[in-house]
Amino acid sequence: MTILLYKGDISMIQTTFPAQNAHGPVRFNMTNDYMFRAVLQTNNKVLRGLICSLLHLDEKDVLSVEITNPIILGESIKSKEIRLDINVRLVDRGRGHILINLEMQVADRLDWQNRSLIYLCRSFDQLDHGQKYIDAMPVIHIGFLDYPLFPSSPEFYATYKLMNVKNYSFYSDNLTLSVVNLSQTDLATEEDKKYQIDCWARFLRAATWEEIHMLASKNPYIQEASNSIFLFNTEEQIRKECLDREEYHREIRTYKKIIRENEKTIAEKDALLQKTVAENNSTIQELRAENAASFGTDGSAMEAMEAVSPERVAGSPEAVREEPEGQASGEEASASGLRGKILKILEKI
Repeated sequence: MTILLYKGDISMIQTTFPAQNAHGPVRFNMTNDYMFRAVLQTNNKVLRGLICSLLHLDEKDVLSVEITNPIILGESIKSKEIRLDINVRLVDRGRGHILINLEMQVADRLDWQNRSLIYLCRSFDQLDHGQKYIDAMPVIHIGFLDYPLFPSSPEFYATYKLMNVKNYSFYSDNLTLSVVNLSQTDLATEEDKKYQIDCWARFLRAATWEEIHMLASKNPYIQEASNSIFLFNTEEQIRKECLDREEYHREIRTYKKIIRENEKTIAEKDALLQKTVAENNSTIQELRAENAASFGTDGSAMEAMEAVSPERVAGSPEAVREEPEGQASGEEASASGLRGKILKILEKI
């Protein structure tokens, strides 16, 4: 049996692929964005279950869930930059039509905030010519990240809305950004656990079939999803596309590592430069104090400093080093020695 170039719902044809018999490591799990797309596009029951969990909806109130940007699964992806995010139109008995964007992102491309905002705004800009602004449907963007978005304040499931910064009143409920941090399910709240969002996160990230079986035993939607994963892991063309995506994200992680190493090197050099400048400034101040103590305040100290000013050093170092004709007095000899010390400092700057 093959599902190559298949676009329909496979939830009714999976009984011949019993995932419960599988064991050991899962080659491609749901953190692979192609597998994520394949499972949710072809199994509407899983899609409904996941969205109801995330939005705290009762499935009985969900009239329909439809993906509006399907792709032909198994068809070769010519560009690695293809968008695999999933656009969903949900019809809820209480809230009406809602547009939802789901995206799996395992590699930190350092652009998630702007990326998610752009996707959210594009989805909200859905009115056709002649439609009224009041007819705009609410939009929700949900990102599944395998890294903390804000390391200084990690959170498992965070939701952001437009609100007044003074009194915290909502400006509009039509724009919502949510982020699921798959790497920190230990931070799940009691509410997250009530709706089994933590179970979904563990399932999406599960690396072994034993983990999947344990989670599937508690959630029928996850059981359904596990069958889809098992099926797609047996399809050669789907596996190939998953492998291509895996290699693409590996390249991104490599580039990110190089960027961070370069940033670290630059920071270290900046720190060393600042330290050197500070030490040189300190030495110059000490020499100025020594010069003032040696010559008093009759103006000779200023003359000695001007003789080795940075401008003169840059213009003609040789001129500074020239000794005046004749025998230098004790005062002149001291000034000459001081000029030499300061010159060496200035040449290092």
